[in-house]
Amino acid sequence: MENTDKHVLITGKAGTGKSTLLDYFRSTTSKKIAVLAPTGVAAINVRGQTIHSFFNFKADVTLDSVKRVVEEVPNLYSELEVIVIDEISMVRADLLDCVDKSLRLNCKSKKPFGGKQMIFFGDLYQLPPVVTSSEKRYFKEAYTSPYFFSAKVMEKIDLEVVELLKVYRQEDEEFIEILNAIRHGEVNQQILEKLNTRFNPNFEPSTEKFYVYLTSRNDKAHEINKGHLQRLPGKLYSFEAQIFGDFDEGSYPADPVLYLKKGAQVMFLNNDPEGRWVNGSVGEVLDVDEIEKVIFVRLEEGEMVEVSPHKWNVFKYRYDRLSRSITADKVGTFIQYPLKLAWAITIHKSQGKTFENVILDLSGGIFAPGQLYVALSRCRSLEGLVLKQKIEKKHVFIDWKASGYLTSYQYQKASAKLSEEAKLELLSKAIKENKKLEIVYLKPNGKKTRRVIKPLRVGEMKYKGHNFLGVEALCHLKKEKRVFRVERILELKEAE
Repeated sequence: MENTDKHVLITGKAGTGKSTLLDYFRSTTSKKIAVLAPTGVAAINVRGQTIHSFFNFKADVTLDSVKRVVEEVPNLYSELEVIVIDEISMVRADLLDCVDKSLRLNCKSKKPFGGKQMIFFGDLYQLPPVVTSSEKRYFKEAYTSPYFFSAKVMEKIDLEVVELLKVYRQEDEEFIEILNAIRHGEVNQQILEKLNTRFNPNFEPSTEKFYVYLTSRNDKAHEINKGHLQRLPGKLYSFEAQIFGDFDEGSYPADPVLYLKKGAQVMFLNNDPEGRWVNGSVGEVLDVDEIEKVIFVRLEEGEMVEVSPHKWNVFKYRYDRLSRSITADKVGTFIQYPLKLAWAITIHKSQGKTFENVILDLSGGIFAPGQLYVALSRCRSLEGLVLKQKIEKKHVFIDWKASGYLTSYQYQKASAKLSEEAKLELLSKAIKENKKLEIVYLKPNGKKTRRVIKPLRVGEMKYKGHNFLGVEALCHLKKEKRVFRVERILELKEAE
């Protein structure tokens, strides 16, 4: 990212540190950068600007409506070296093509993205771009998928994909494996049975532990929070946010009016500069000092903290002609206690957060690829999970276009390192010498497995009427004969 001008996609499972890496790059880079996101809340979380705002796009922007914003060069767009886009899985193909056209126009360049380095952050196995029912026909005709990688501009660039592998959110290897299977849509009866040991439809959380309901529906989350708050005795406090400047209502990072009582379960909406809590920490309101404007909250670990109003700012990037630098001007401010009621939140709004204890309520259904994976991966451990409904195979599905894009990239990358001819040579040698090989195999759903095989024969094989180059081998992982497609073998070496 720093030492080349390559276009990069930083991806990885939930909890692998994508946001941390983005923050680190922004704070240490010597390049002139702008950090953008598809939604207002996401932009505030990365202290950046929305894509639409940065490029002066209207909500219904199309390629035909994209115009040059500034005539003279140098300008904000021409002087930038890097554009970072977070939550790239939610960026639509047509929007990325609009970004490309705007950069080419405003930088007066024919190069893709106006010659700027693009760095994307996101996990394609999590929540997808939103396409309304009325737009589906258009997308079917114009693009192979709604995802960013189907944009026409992506055909003109080389994108380096970097996958972060180490999961920091969970430590239990068994739970990590379950999450990995859910992520790739590859669940068997054994995994479902293990998950459903957490099924407890009549579970009522104790007041000692902070359980957060995750639900797919906004109205369900609101109903749960409202009900719990009404049942608490005592005074109802209300805190009105102070809003200044240009701060779009859809980008509010907290409730414009926050309602609380003593005993209310709350979630923090910011990272504390002193490190006492992070965005997503859960606690209980112990007391309210209206004179000092302080709310006292007990954290999960038992520590009591004083919470004061927090200031969120909206920024707009600007080019300073005198210093020839890119600056981020503050254009709006939102001041509110960084808290929200948190007996329940939606799966969508839980993205990026971590909870010790989760009650997963699927009564509203699962209606988007990756939705179940996002929900389950919020929880640190299997023991902290409670299911109100059993997980069924119908709840687990992925978007094959997303997994297909990532797997095809990895096949190409592996082929550049180890050609088909080299693989065949190694396989034939192992058969001749009766030796075992260690392979890394990538399935079409994106799941990688490392296994030891003893090749028996290699050549053209057939499956469901399709011919392919394969190797029949004794698989030591499955303890049986299996057939592997040669193109899907990413790594191959003699077993120790």
